[in-house]
Amino acid sequence: MTSDPLLQWREEFPILSRCTYLISNSLGAMPRAVYERLKTYADTWAGQGVAAWGSGWFELPQTVGNSIAPLMGAAPDTVLVHQNASIANSILFGALDFSDSRRDKVVITELDFPSDVYALRSWLPAGMRIHTVRSRDGISIDIDELLAAIDERTRLVSTSHVLFRSGFIMPAAEITAKAHSVGAQVLFNGYHSVGVIPVDVAAWNVDYYIGGVLKWLCGGPGGVFMYVRPDLLPSLKPKVTGWFASRAPFAFDVEELDLRADAYRLMNGTPGIASLHAIQPGVEIVAAIGVDAIREKSLRQTALIIKLADAAGYQVFSPRADERRAGTVTVKPPHAWGVAQELLARGIMIDYRPKAGIRIAPHFYNSEDEIQRAMSAIGEILADGSWRRHQAAEEA
Repeated sequence: MTSDPLLQWREEFPILSRCTYLISNSLGAMPRAVYERLKTYADTWAGQGVAAWGSGWFELPQTVGNSIAPLMGAAPDTVLVHQNASIANSILFGALDFSDSRRDKVVITELDFPSDVYALRSWLPAGMRIHTVRSRDGISIDIDELLAAIDERTRLVSTSHVLFRSGFIMPAAEITAKAHSVGAQVLFNGYHSVGVIPVDVAAWNVDYYIGGVLKWLCGGPGGVFMYVRPDLLPSLKPKVTGWFASRAPFAFDVEELDLRADAYRLMNGTPGIASLHAIQPGVEIVAAIGVDAIREKSLRQTALIIKLADAAGYQVFSPRADERRAGTVTVKPPHAWGVAQELLARGIMIDYRPKAGIRIAPHFYNSEDEIQRAMSAIGEILADGSWRRHQAAEEA
């Protein structure tokens, strides 16, 4: 009988019987129940055809959003699910008003996920400028420097809640409070936070929050949740839009789009119904366990990784303080790229990020034995030189 009650969930994730899966910061393990949910989708389509739209499909982006909302402290009907972050970011950026010449500044950080910044740059009108807060160590952002950059000329702060390379947690409440004190708004990327650390967008008075289900929520690709503070909805005039955003979608009025007043105001075209079915089992499992229990275990296991890395003399590119560390620890042994490829070849699933190292991300379904196995394997790979077999690929 295990002393770790969360390990009872292992049997719900088939891949865990075939490898050491420590890469939930990139793609969470698939719950077994996804097979049945996708069968339900197929059976509904096959059996009902077009009538399926009237038996739940039309409302599904919000139905699934409502299952995610409690995990981020959001009220019901304030979260919708879109296809990916670039689409969700484009919907939001295109809907924001950047016309006030007195607010010509957007604040980001050097360690934000590039795709978010690509979308932001593509939507900013002429005259807007981006202020990038640099990192001094490649791990974190100096919060005082970030807060100082948020001034009366700032229209928007667009940054990650948790930095993807290092797992550094940005102080969302503090950033939001500073932005609001000078009349600015904040968008957080929550890909690396919801499902592994506590999030409370309502308590923090967050303006906008966009994250994905494919990592810590074990929801697979094709699902991104968008939260907008309800009182801000009327001010948003989306340019990326479609018939699902209409108050009367079946009126088929080509002359005028009468936007809905609720969260569906930011919907666009027909959603991917299959992925909305696949998302649900992972979200339900995380909700059943509870984020607090997941966080407690995550802190214990990430601390173990740091302890083992220190003992082996590897660099650690993640925060050591519990309150600043999310679910990922990035370690950099010698020849890190080759070591990472050999770990994968040995069935130890991790990933490598340039300017950082090997990202190791245990989740609630991982055991401490698996962490020990992965860290021991790094030492074995360095000792036996097997990392060299991948050297040519790295140089290419």
